[in-house]
Amino acid sequence: MKLCILSGKGGTGKTTLAVNLAYTLNCAYYDCDVEEPNGFIFLNPMAVSAEETLVDYPCVDYSLCTLCKDCVTACQFNALAATKKEILLFKELCHGCHACSLACSEGAITFAKRAVGVVEKGRSNGIFAARGVLNIGEPMAVPVIKHLLKQLKSSEDAILDCAPGTSCNAVTTLRHADAALIVTEPTVFGLNDMEIAVELLNHVGLPFAALVNKSRGEDSLITEYCGKNGINLLGVIPFSKEAAIAYSKGKLLLELPEYKLAFEALSKQLKEAFAWN
Repeated sequence: MKLCILSGKGGTGKTTLAVNLAYTLNCAYYDCDVEEPNGFIFLNPMAVSAEETLVDYPCVDYSLCTLCKDCVTACQFNALAATKKEILLFKELCHGCHACSLACSEGAITFAKRAVGVVEKGRSNGIFAARGVLNIGEPMAVPVIKHLLKQLKSSEDAILDCAPGTSCNAVTTLRHADAALIVTEPTVFGLNDMEIAVELLNHVGLPFAALVNKSRGEDSLITEYCGKNGINLLGVIPFSKEAAIAYSKGKLLLELPEYKLAFEALSKQLKEAFAWN
């Protein structure tokens, strides 16, 4: 089972839920929020190894190039532009699709590689933990996410800690998931962004359930929406000052007895909801 933990917005506690579930379910953890990966703060894995994420970018051989601009026309991402003397490349916009090379009848385009991020792997108290880290200044996270998820083993159970929102970053992760858990908060903003996440999951046809985090006992916004739309609401994780203090210190909520029981109950519900294994 590959379970994706996602949220319509940032700040709902998605990573907090993901790392504690990984421990409770005794399964692998993949931090796919590569622009701001913070799962390792809580898991603190040992013997971490790293591998760069490399992407292709085009190089023009001007001994062959006729400045016909066919490569510029072929690029759908505006990564190439032509002047009277050369072809300009904006590396950060290049998706490495090789369309420019296919369009070049003179064979003037070859490809080199550059690093856009890194994938790190280690172990934390017996569970496998991996994360992607996008290099500062890089605008596209998808290559790093794809590289990270190549580490997935078909036989392993895993928690996929998705990027917040419903962008390409989230969609890329969802393609590797068997089911999803939406983490939301009981606010108007939380409901609005949950609705967007539900629309995405319905579009991709992935089974899902929902969970309210940071509950103060006033969850009617979420419970009424889930009831009206037939969404399986697995329960709530309560808000408390003790939990906030533990989080701020990089500790797992499992260290608090109340939350340990809550995550054990949630794990049982997840296994029942998604026919785990």
